[in-house]
Amino acid sequence: MRAFAEWESFYVIVGSAGAVLIGLQFVVVTLVAEMPMERDQAKAGAAFATPTIVHFGAVLLQSAILSAPWQDVAGPALLLGVLGLSGIAYEIIVARRMQSQRAYAPELEDWWFHALLPFAAYTVLAGSAYAARFHGREPLFLLGGAALLLLFIGIHNAWDAVTYHVFVKRGQTAGK
Repeated sequence: MRAFAEWESFYVIVGSAGAVLIGLQFVVVTLVAEMPMERDQAKAGAAFATPTIVHFGAVLLQSAILSAPWQDVAGPALLLGVLGLSGIAYEIIVARRMQSQRAYAPELEDWWFHALLPFAAYTVLAGSAYAARFHGREPLFLLGGAALLLLFIGIHNAWDAVTYHVFVKRGQTAGK
């Protein structure tokens, strides 16, 4: 599996970044947890905070799968396909959660970064995992792109959540 071996350093970097960002996200959630909770905030967390951890976890899992010493492409293609299809199903759930929560009114940017772009990344992940069984090297670039997209979506969403809580929510509680 020479093609996978050529990507090993890429996935070591991307997977490590995903793992570190998961840890940082837990620190941020711990700090934000000290702030007063409003009604429906748990639903908003399920719609906006939890998916960030899921995306970082998907990047870490994809990196682990592609760094394992496989003998052929069938095993990792199957696992990555399942990961991609699971991500697609999860994004449908996230979109429903975004609509049903009442703590925050999602803006267009929120729909892009919390629903549409992750859905696209998981779709590319599932499709390129399937294509990797038949087309060798080219789908590996799509797999790498999907991992980077999920990583950058997670970074954006984590930063967006932190700035929202620091500049909007903290300001609202300070004014009370």
